Amino acid sequence: MAFLASFVVFVFVSAGLYLLMKRNLFEVLLGTIVLSHGVHLFLLSMSGWRAGTLPPILLHDGPHDVSVYVDPLPQALILTAIVISFGVTSFLVVLMMRGYEETESLEATEEPRGEGEA
Repeated sequence: MAFLASFVVFVFVSAGLYLLMKRNLFEVLLGTIVLSHGVHLFLLSMSGWRAGTLPPILLHDGPHDVSVYVDPLPQALILTAIVISFGVTSFLVVLMMRGYEETESLEATEEPRGEGEA
């Protein structure tokens, strides 16, 4: 299971970095989304989940051995990372739309139009 999670994290991060190096702003946006999903999966794989572990909910009659519970800190970090990636994605969408209004293109190398140019 750990090998599969590591392989999927590798694929997501490498695809995200590849898309981040493109000139098209929409592909850069997709790259940030895929890269953030790879980071979320990486944090989830760090939580120590394995077969037979319990969620971190302590009950009075439950087991008192801490080693049978999954670590809740990576799950809290994933929730924080989801909020941050949503904010970055919405900022990039607005930036992309504003750049398209100025240049009428999604390519990052276009020069902005002057006022007298058609």
